[in-house]
Amino acid sequence: MTEATPRILATHLEQFQHQTVRILGKVTQLRGETAVLEAGGPLTLLLNRDSHLTLNHAVEIIGKVDANLQVKVLASTDFGTDIDFVAANAVVEATHRHREIFYEAN
Repeated sequence: MTEATPRILATHLEQFQHQTVRILGKVTQLRGETAVLEAGGPLTLLLNRDSHLTLNHAVEIIGKVDANLQVKVLASTDFGTDIDFVAANAVVEATHRHREIFYEAN
């Protein structure tokens, strides 16, 4: 079985330190080897060589949350500009309200 990747928002980062997570958000800043993603609040991404993010695009990140609450990108998928973030964030919140269905809490 593969490692679970719970969907989170910026507000959940502290709960998932040192874990691999999945985040859907909008790229708001690109700064060399880092980026800022808006996902229920801003969060900092630590990019890898394969990260090809586009400003103002929606992107799904699979990454590991570090001790500084930054997310080291392991993989990314660009979803363009036509995403309903209100609905996407509501799905994330539902997974946390009913976590026993979606992942094991630590």
